[in-house]
Amino acid sequence: MNNNTLLPVIAAAVIACLATNHASAQGNPLGGLERLKGFESRRASSSAPDWRTGNGDARPIKPGDTLTLAELKGPGVITHIWFTISHEAKFYSRLLTLRMYWDSEQHPSVECPIGDFFGIGHGVDQPFMSLPIRVTSDGRARNCYWPMPFRKSARITVTNESDKPCRALYYYIDWQKHPSLSREAAYFHAMYRQEYPAVMGRNYLLADIVGRGHYVGTIQSVYHSSPGWYGEGDDFFFIDGEKEPSLRGTGTEDYFCDAWGFRQQDGPFYGTPLWEGYKTGNRGTAYRFHIPDPVVFKKSLRVEIEDKGSQQFPDGNKSGFIERDDLMSSVALWYQVEPHKPWPALPAGPDRLPFSDTTLLVGWKSLEQAKRSEHPLTTQPIGGATDGKQLWFRPKDEKGWLEIPFRVEKEITADLILRMTHSWDYGTYRVLLDGKSVGTFDLLAPKVTPSEDSLGRHTLKAGDHVLRFECVGHNTASKGYLLGFDCLQARVPVYARPEGKDLRDIQAKP
Repeated sequence: MNNNTLLPVIAAAVIACLATNHASAQGNPLGGLERLKGFESRRASSSAPDWRTGNGDARPIKPGDTLTLAELKGPGVITHIWFTISHEAKFYSRLLTLRMYWDSEQHPSVECPIGDFFGIGHGVDQPFMSLPIRVTSDGRARNCYWPMPFRKSARITVTNESDKPCRALYYYIDWQKHPSLSREAAYFHAMYRQEYPAVMGRNYLLADIVGRGHYVGTIQSVYHSSPGWYGEGDDFFFIDGEKEPSLRGTGTEDYFCDAWGFRQQDGPFYGTPLWEGYKTGNRGTAYRFHIPDPVVFKKSLRVEIEDKGSQQFPDGNKSGFIERDDLMSSVALWYQVEPHKPWPALPAGPDRLPFSDTTLLVGWKSLEQAKRSEHPLTTQPIGGATDGKQLWFRPKDEKGWLEIPFRVEKEITADLILRMTHSWDYGTYRVLLDGKSVGTFDLLAPKVTPSEDSLGRHTLKAGDHVLRFECVGHNTASKGYLLGFDCLQARVPVYARPEGKDLRDIQAKP
């Protein structure tokens, strides 16, 4: 049995032990499973009201509406939550807000975009595996195993903060009804916050908690405002009003248990399930779950992390350690005794996206205007494509090239996103924009996979432009030189540094 098979088994066993207040016997994660249980097994789900005859097992949510998923009577413990969603908005998981209220409280103890709560920021669907969270089905099946006790009641809602309808929300909420709960059972909390951009002159704030409890996790997402490495910032935990933090870190990737930068990977307690690279507009999400090492506090806890790293300046000079102004967002996870400190208002759904607009610059409809080497070029329907089709270029060798003209009506500065298909018989291509190389991309993948590749931030003047693909060979594991072009998109960032300015000009004083 490999690690990927073992993880869900271990996760379920650990959560069962936590929920029933039993320890594993002699280190066996399944120890105690054979003992008779003193609780009742319950579930709230989207099952069809006419389940005997119908199959309408989902709930729609209109733009601006709130759906109540569950109203439970305690004492109880939620042990598992599963969602899968069909939504018309592209970045829907950032635009749907999950809230959980324990014991009729006025302020939710969980308030978070759905995607971020399940470990992936930016509204991206991306699979990964950890101990308390597992996401599968190409990012569309979201599972959570954090135990969530409540004594009197639990209410769970989802709000659609998009201008497009959520066509279908399927969900399971599995829970246990207990005769009573231990006095030591604290309440689960998850708080989202963001800074677009991260405020210079002070550290990024992950959590500011008042009360008694223990901190169990951080999920942090970054959208690069400029090229370079953002992860030289240290983490700091100020426990019970400390002036000097008793827990101090040595770097961002060190806090997230990795080393020498980030790469896409996952595991039981830490991972970087989304990592696009170091260009302007690249996105990343990292998680660190303090399950074996919770941070205990009796009165308060303040958690901070620096946004510092490398930067190349317009005059050609460089710095390996300077304050940056990236777009930061995060989820803090902890247990505490209620009541909790009220949180600042959650940003509205569209304000959680790091870009204000996404414009299609050119797509498959450019077939008639495209120029190419003497190789076949057609359109092809393909699932997951932006407009349902792609341009399919089929050279038989590394001499293939394709040029796609497009026009911009007014000057824009935007992060350019190239959507292409990756597959088992696709080639490696150098991409040029108006004659300038903007990257080389290996399009090999084990199966047909529509993918996004960042070209960085560019200013496109009004007028005509040319996107060119030049085949430079193929991966040794690939069976061909094919190219599938979906579209070129421009994402206008919500924050762009003033022209001619660099970080040395705008450093803020604390």
